[in-house]
Amino acid sequence: MNSRGVAISMVYPIMKIIVNKGFDTELYCKFASFDPQLLQDVDARISAEELERLMIVAANYTQDHYFGLHQGQLMEFVDMGILGYVMLHSKTIVDALTAYQRYNAILYSGFNLEWEINGEDVLIRLFLIHSKQMSRHCVEDMASSLYQMIGKLSNRPISLHEIEFTHDAPEDTGPYMSAFGIIPKFGSKENSLRLSKDVLNFPVMYSDIKLLGVFETIAQETMRELNQNNVWSNQVVRWIKQSMPSFFPTLQQTAESFGMSTRALQYKLKEENTTYVELSTQVRKELAMGLLRKREYSVGDIAYVLHFSEPSAFQSAFKKWTGLTPGQYRSNVKGK
Repeated sequence: MNSRGVAISMVYPIMKIIVNKGFDTELYCKFASFDPQLLQDVDARISAEELERLMIVAANYTQDHYFGLHQGQLMEFVDMGILGYVMLHSKTIVDALTAYQRYNAILYSGFNLEWEINGEDVLIRLFLIHSKQMSRHCVEDMASSLYQMIGKLSNRPISLHEIEFTHDAPEDTGPYMSAFGIIPKFGSKENSLRLSKDVLNFPVMYSDIKLLGVFETIAQETMRELNQNNVWSNQVVRWIKQSMPSFFPTLQQTAESFGMSTRALQYKLKEENTTYVELSTQVRKELAMGLLRKREYSVGDIAYVLHFSEPSAFQSAFKKWTGLTPGQYRSNVKGK
């Protein structure tokens, strides 16, 4: 699980719905054994497990068996902080979803979404980056808030063609009709929403290019602050270098070495604004430049050490990286 966890602001919507239902937040905090002082620290972060626990406790405290579903229906963009404002001023729905995908780690580093076009539909998948399954309340909150968000951004009714959840169906499925307009399929392999692909190109009613630039700059700076340590990037680079004497590791092998899926590793690296390809290329490039400074190694030797299929493949790659052939680079650094 990513150590950056969940922004404390993700607890605010829980408090909001508790008040909305006429309950006392102080009593809830005591009931949940939660320190309300944490809410005063805007930089505080909690674990994803703690957020899930707080939602489950809130459902028990309010006796609302659809707490997550109802919380998502009350979602406001202000609840999402800077990410909400970036989405609110994006040009189209797909731009807003892209912003959500890019900056969601500001709120919740362990969760994200992806989409693909299937014929005339777009399938939006919701998933945790680690392998643990989301609790029912969390996934229903995320699905209903996403659906509300798309409708509010486009300022038009959105018809869902299908919605799927991995958890089992509750006894009463009626509340889902008011939330989604359809009854979800339960016990499925993934959590997803299917709707017309045309929705992706719907313009965002509040789109403002100037405000978008301001808010996106803030979002980028916030992401940089979160990524200062680049924990996963550094670990991957170390793993590649450790493996290099024997083999050049693939993405699959690297993910397995960390005990996770390739998708999980890809999203962890994406949160740090990089990819496995970029990191593995960086390692090869740096090693190649260092070895070329040592004239005792031939280009063929270096190609072999870096696990290229043949010297010509190494020469092509090196020229792509630097604009120079290995021989030209070696001549330029001669005597330095």
